[in-house]
Amino acid sequence: MGRVVAIGERARVAGLSLAGVSVLVAEDPEAVRRAWQSVSDEVTLAIVTPAAAEALGRTQVQGTRPLIAVMPT
Repeated sequence: MGRVVAIGERARVAGLSLAGVSVLVAEDPEAVRRAWQSVSDEVTLAIVTPAAAEALGRTQVQGTRPLIAVMPT
């Protein structure tokens, strides 16, 4: 089984660490892009906040891995 990572604003993702999710806090678009680039191949699910998804855009997240889930607003 692969790892799960969450990327986004601290207030939205911090609690996920209690469930064993690796949290990458990224408060601005550039930090989101840096966090995304640091995601390893072991990650099978990336949970991103709506702001993080917007910062990544479609061109940043091409391919089928990891699966990306955007949190509801």
